[in-house]
Amino acid sequence: MDAPTDAELYHLAEQLGGCLHAVGLRVVTVESCTGGWIAKALTDVAGSSAWFETGFVTYANASKQQLVGVSAHTLAAHGAVSAETVAAMAGGALRTWPSATLSVAVSGVAGPGGGSAEKPVGTVWFGFGDARRSPGAVVQTESCLFEGDRRAVRAQTVAHALRGLQARI
Repeated sequence: MDAPTDAELYHLAEQLGGCLHAVGLRVVTVESCTGGWIAKALTDVAGSSAWFETGFVTYANASKQQLVGVSAHTLAAHGAVSAETVAAMAGGALRTWPSATLSVAVSGVAGPGGGSAEKPVGTVWFGFGDARRSPGAVVQTESCLFEGDRRAVRAQTVAHALRGLQARI
């Protein structure tokens, strides 16, 4: 898959924003490997304050713990790039920011280094949280293995996150 262009990311964000606004939902992002790019894509859309709450950039493990409550045990047992960690990130964001309805969390290996046999470069985990269900938020996780250089992996991550949020509206 080719990396999406900035124009394609804008279009995805604009579509998502229209859907969020139409049904009155608000979103929060928690980003590691994308460094705030998902939030940037969302806030590139004029009027995004109607449906975008806030974004957390939790690049370091300490920030995952301090900002959205990921436990040290989860990080030690599963690593930052794992289903367990993104689930904790997505759920923690909704607890930290209760006016948001949906959340997306991403953590991955964008490269060019840092990969392993279990988690090669291009591995990204996604957590999608939904606070519309009781009790508490429901979080779904999934992983992707993207190809390309660092920019390509990150751009594909942003696109997948935007599509994943829209699919959950």
